Amino acid sequence: MSLEWEQVIVDAADPASLGRWWAEALGWKVVNDASDEFEIRPEPDRLPGLLFVPVPESKTVKNRLHLDFRPDDRDAEVERLLALGARPADVGQGVQPWVVLADPEGNEFCVLGARR
Repeated sequence: MSLEWEQVIVDAADPASLGRWWAEALGWKVVNDASDEFEIRPEPDRLPGLLFVPVPESKTVKNRLHLDFRPDDRDAEVERLLALGARPADVGQGVQPWVVLADPEGNEFCVLGARR
């Protein structure tokens, strides 16, 4: 038996706009820009992807699932993401070696520090 991770589904008020933001943030490629879904992947033939789908309700609480990223330079990457439109987020993390940010629709994600 085999199980392959295809994608993560992201609810969005504006799937195309949020999907384009994440494509820019990650340097990923758009593979589907249909009116009812917007998908990006690292490369068109690489998995997993992020699939953005429309929902009528807005985000109201902290995500139960979030993405963590480990860049070469945490502080430079945080500055780059903030310049793209991310914003600092407080999920009760306190002082940590990682930074919690939120995308333009409020979905939290972490930018980790150097691996020890």
